[in-house]
Amino acid sequence: PTANAVYNKLPIEGISQIWGDEIYFSTSISMENDDWAKETVELGDIAFWPPGNAICFFFGPTPISKHGEIRPASPTNIMGKIQGDLDLLKNVLGGAVVVVKKK
Repeated sequence: PTANAVYNKLPIEGISQIWGDEIYFSTSISMENDDWAKETVELGDIAFWPPGNAICFFFGPTPISKHGEIRPASPTNIMGKIQGDLDLLKNVLGGAVVVVKKK
C-alpha cells in the first residue's frame, strides 16, 4: 500500500538529509506502518519512514546500526530496491535536492 501511495504521487521532490549511510527527505505523504514494517533493512532498500513522512534510501549502516545490520531510526515500510552503483549515493550532501520520478 505504501509503494502504491508514493508511486501515485510521483514525481516527488525534497531536500536531502543524511544520517549515516542513509539519505532521506520529508514528503507531504502521510502513512502508518504497514503490517510488515521492518526494524532493519537491507542494502539498497528504498523505504518510507512514517514518523517523518519521509522517503529513505539505505546504502549502508546508520548511526544506530549494530554490526552486520542496517537499522533505521524506527520501523520503515519497504517499497523497493535501488538499482545500480550504491557508492554514488555517498556523494550526496545534506541539503541537495532529491527528485523521485517514474521511469
